[in-house]
Amino acid sequence: MRFPHRSTTSFSKMTSKIAPASVAMAAVAVVGLGLLVPSHPVRAESGAQTIQTPFGRAPLTFADIVDRVKPAVVSVSVVNDGGASKLASNEKDKKGDKNFTLPDLPPDHPLHDFFKNLPKEFGQQEQKPKIVQGQGSGFVISSDGYVVTNNHVIDGATKIQVTFDNDETKYDAKLVGTDPRTDVALIKIESNKTFPTIKLADKEPRVGDWALAVGNPFGLGGTVTAGIVSALARDIGSGPYDYLQIDAAVNRGNSGGPTVNIDGDVIGVNTAIFSPSGGNVGIAFAVPAKTVNEVVKQLKAGGTVNRGWLGVKIQNVDEDTAASIGLTDPHGALVSEVTPNGPAAKSGIKTQDAIIQVNGDKIADSRDLARKIAELPPNSNVDVKVWRNNAEESVKVKLGLFPKNAEAAMSGDNNDDDNNNGNKNNDDQESKSVDLSQLGITLMPARAGKNAEGVAIAEVDPASDAAEKGLKPGDVILEVSGQAVSSPNDVLSGIKKAQDMKRTAVLLHIKSAEQNRLVAVQLTKKG
Repeated sequence: MRFPHRSTTSFSKMTSKIAPASVAMAAVAVVGLGLLVPSHPVRAESGAQTIQTPFGRAPLTFADIVDRVKPAVVSVSVVNDGGASKLASNEKDKKGDKNFTLPDLPPDHPLHDFFKNLPKEFGQQEQKPKIVQGQGSGFVISSDGYVVTNNHVIDGATKIQVTFDNDETKYDAKLVGTDPRTDVALIKIESNKTFPTIKLADKEPRVGDWALAVGNPFGLGGTVTAGIVSALARDIGSGPYDYLQIDAAVNRGNSGGPTVNIDGDVIGVNTAIFSPSGGNVGIAFAVPAKTVNEVVKQLKAGGTVNRGWLGVKIQNVDEDTAASIGLTDPHGALVSEVTPNGPAAKSGIKTQDAIIQVNGDKIADSRDLARKIAELPPNSNVDVKVWRNNAEESVKVKLGLFPKNAEAAMSGDNNDDDNNNGNKNNDDQESKSVDLSQLGITLMPARAGKNAEGVAIAEVDPASDAAEKGLKPGDVILEVSGQAVSSPNDVLSGIKKAQDMKRTAVLLHIKSAEQNRLVAVQLTKKG
């Protein structure tokens, strides 16, 4: 996956000739298509640029749509001086500095070699901060100059300017607010002029609908490409939000530009491309208009987006996980870690709880839970239903404010120092390993030490489900089916308990490389 780059790209013009054979083949194709007679009447509307078919409207040309949309699309130019202004002010403050700056002389200057070969202690070269320039796209949503673009287009910019395709004037713009989680940013043109606008679509698109991408690819200015909506609700590994997939040509510099329907309304903001080479391969992703509308409202009101926060790390409940915790239907979000002093912790939500409902709405998976919580305002009270100990339980949670650095919020030290039982009573088992063929692993007690905990995995059968789930020697089993373990015998007891409950899998709490996760491993039958 490659995200569009902001920097400009130089390229050479290339020409090509059409071979006569290609022309002949094209003629044959036209004749062949002419033989197809529609079974239903096709009607061109008077004075319109669309044709009415049995399956809806189809454009005869995109020209009218482009004429309507293009005036509101802008090229966004940004400059990041790399801290030049700060560096300059610091240099001014360095009065009385014994070091002096060597002059930057051209190579043909008589003293160029003299200063170049001076020892370092005679001076220091002048620091030249790197000036980074980039380009992207955007579109005007209000006549007073509010422009939607991507966060990654303006991220780190010290200067933002916009230009219109039919106007060479460069307008300065100020940053109103950004939302890195959806990669949406809002800027404001600093001018009293009235600008042309386009609006976000009220109706969600369908797969197969026409889609036009307008933007500033490779710094070329207003460029239009056409395609269709290829898919909805794409997960591109960039948070819990879904993206539209389109096949209109989108390249570097298109970031932040609109994708519009045949009514000229914005159905998405071009954000990312899938490309092994960095160029267009017909797979582009756009933030849906519905998401953009919700984000822009908050950015315009306060410059930031406030989301509800539960304070848990979660993972999907697959069939094996469901079997290991007694759920008949694999759905919900399994809690693998709870943030200390977070909303979930204060409300009694525990590790290995499966969150299956929020305010009465069924939770499909971890992304579904993340979206539902994010849609709720901070400090709101929610009813959370969890699956715990083979039964449903209701928990009241008062949501917090989603932190700017969620990773830091979850990085608290979760190693308990009050675990006094340790492995002191297991000295006679230090050299003894236990073969658990039902799990496909061999265990031994974790090495003694101040923070020793759990049971270490000594070997993993490459053909086992445990190996397929990513378990490896050195991993430590902290819990089996919710029960803490400190010896291989504890693990055996946990497996026997799961078997007595007629479960086909067992849930292991694994510590691996200082990260904790929950893994459901299938139990094989003996014999």
